[in-house]
Amino acid sequence: MSQAGFPHSPTTLTIDLDAIVQNWQFLCSRTGHGRSAAVVKANGYGLGLSPVARSLAAGGCKTFYVAHLDEGIALRQVLDKSDIRIGVLNGLLPGQEEVFLEHRLWPSLCDPGQIDRWAAFCRANSIPLPALLHIDTGMSRTGLDRTETADLIDNPDRLQGIDLRFVMSHMACADDPAHPMNREQQQRFADAVNRLPKATEGAMLAASSAIFLGSDWHFDWVRPGVCLYGVRPNTTAPNPMKPVVTLQSRILQVRQIDAPESVGYGASHRAEGPTRIATIAVGYADGFLRSLSNSASAWLGDIEVPLVGRVSMDLVTLDVTAVPTAQAGDTVTLIGPNQDVDAVADKAGTIGYEILTSLGARYARSYVGGVA
Repeated sequence: MSQAGFPHSPTTLTIDLDAIVQNWQFLCSRTGHGRSAAVVKANGYGLGLSPVARSLAAGGCKTFYVAHLDEGIALRQVLDKSDIRIGVLNGLLPGQEEVFLEHRLWPSLCDPGQIDRWAAFCRANSIPLPALLHIDTGMSRTGLDRTETADLIDNPDRLQGIDLRFVMSHMACADDPAHPMNREQQQRFADAVNRLPKATEGAMLAASSAIFLGSDWHFDWVRPGVCLYGVRPNTTAPNPMKPVVTLQSRILQVRQIDAPESVGYGASHRAEGPTRIATIAVGYADGFLRSLSNSASAWLGDIEVPLVGRVSMDLVTLDVTAVPTAQAGDTVTLIGPNQDVDAVADKAGTIGYEILTSLGARYARSYVGGVA
């Protein structure tokens, strides 16, 4: 176990690195081919790029994806071995070609201009350089649109000089297994892959949720992200992923109030009778969202204690009347066995992604297992 972050914080975020590796291995086993990358963008989904990536590499992962070029540079500094491949999903801006080459990063080519620039750069260096080709099949964000994809099919020489490793796309509704767009995107992608020049490592469509749609979505590789970190792939079945994070905080103060006293900003909660209020050092500056005001819970041992009043920047207040022995220094659990990341997200009216990537930098961080 290793420590990081704010060592004197009364709030600790515990990250199980072994669980992340086991989740990656489990997702590999969901495919018939066992070929899986790992997405570690946004600082390893908020859990720490270096310990997450190093642990996954030690567990067997050799291909990683990030969103931004600077994330790729940071990851290359963590994983500098020649067998580690790093792709950057957000594309290739003009003037970045030398940077990709210097740090041995693969750009995702998302429009014809990016294809042309990378091909010209490869020819200028007299060497094929790796890249991914991203085609849009329904997200309307990045990637070649229908017309651009058709043009590339008709003019495959535009890829000349490029070491094309993957053709990829991204799903819009994979977390809803019944959504008809899932099959539409799969068929559209399969049709494009069959008509485009072959990539040396094949086609890649499924991220986390799409892995659970079935083998038709697995193609040659998968690239899980949020499921590695314990977030559920969809809401239609029990979560098969191992939990990764635990968030606990020590009580700062306990006070007794009575009706009609109020709690917190805006007096949004008023005591209806004798009430014991515990204050803990978690707030929206730490990623505990303001939308959790008067709706979240924590646990003191096996007893649920509701959050009352508004979530403020640095503090929240809990009704611990049901635990008459509660006192300053006691530990409450906000994310753990009784309430996972997705349960907190449901109460906040958001998704597990947002909770996970928002968990604050002011916590003490405790890494368990892995290579921290």
